[in-house]
Amino acid sequence: MLTSFADLTVIELAHIYNGPYCGLMFAHLGAEVVKVEPPAGEKLRGRARDDADPQEFIMLNSNKKSVALDLKSEAGREALLKLVDSADVLIENYAPGALERLGLAPDALLERNPRLVVASGKGYGSSGPYAELPAMDLTVQAMSGAIATTGFPDGAPVKAGPAFTDFSGGIHLFGAAMAALYDRERTGAGRVVEVSMHDTIYPMLTSALSGLYNYPDRELPQRTGNRHSGLAMAPYNVYRAADGWLAIISAAEAHWQGVCRALGLEALLEDPRFTTVYERAVHMDALDAAVTEVTSTLTRDEITRRLGAHKVPSAPVKELKEVDEDPHLLARGMIRYVDHPKNGRVPTVGNPLRMSPDCGTEPLTPAPAVGADQVEVLVRLAGLSAEEAESLLGR
Repeated sequence: MLTSFADLTVIELAHIYNGPYCGLMFAHLGAEVVKVEPPAGEKLRGRARDDADPQEFIMLNSNKKSVALDLKSEAGREALLKLVDSADVLIENYAPGALERLGLAPDALLERNPRLVVASGKGYGSSGPYAELPAMDLTVQAMSGAIATTGFPDGAPVKAGPAFTDFSGGIHLFGAAMAALYDRERTGAGRVVEVSMHDTIYPMLTSALSGLYNYPDRELPQRTGNRHSGLAMAPYNVYRAADGWLAIISAAEAHWQGVCRALGLEALLEDPRFTTVYERAVHMDALDAAVTEVTSTLTRDEITRRLGAHKVPSAPVKELKEVDEDPHLLARGMIRYVDHPKNGRVPTVGNPLRMSPDCGTEPLTPAPAVGADQVEVLVRLAGLSAEEAESLLGR
């Protein structure tokens, strides 16, 4: 835990993945993160099965406290505003205009507490032609070009497996909030910061977009399967192994030579079709066929050992069950376990921000039940009586 973060109070007025992941990063660093939910709980809790909490909620809400407020009621709004008075950061990823309709517009919150950093996560931002469009990870993947560039040339566009636009938005939102807190240390003033999920994806298309300009004389497919998005490198693909699949990338001449020597393909080094990066890209079908002919006879471990001896970047394509027990993620503390009162011992998300000495390795508390910290938080931070705090639960 960072000692300075222990002095930060963060209000998380957020749901699903985007805002809650931003809040989780603050919580991992030691900030007091108060999750303000509707009395029935935030939307992600609705995915619950039976009496258990949904695993995705557990994974994104460790080390947080929960307060339940009906923000459509005057008493609920007033309680939130009292929390705002003593808060450092407020994270929100409500739909466009939702806070304004509740009388809780970001500018109004900042007026109430001029030192507050309001971190607003949006699908498309608050300006521009798309600002009012409803946004979820799938729709932002579609609008950003991510889906158009995913899949194989002769197949339909495919969304990415991970909800990466949600999490990209949350990561950037954390960065924006931290920048505003740093500025506040110099100026004493808070501010509203905003991150559009859609904005964060454009830089990720650098390879795909570069194909439009690097090869103006070639009509490249938008979808390149597992090949380089700009079709500028080969070998660069996912290749069949005897026991699954394996990714190999040749980003430098030494890698290319290493692939040939590791797989017994030295004859390709003299083949005029493969003498330069450009020629290898032009003839990647033939090159991939030659590589696959060898890799398909070897296990993933055998291939990675051979390629590793020549310092060629490669990795087995791990199945989800393998990732769930990944020894590297376990060793680094990215897979952490908590004892949940309903679900038992379950995995949750560790802190990817590594800082010495040993920041982020402290024990985690499980995701809280709805309103679990109602009285303690509202009495201490908002100045309510215990009776007033209890009455706001709406039970």
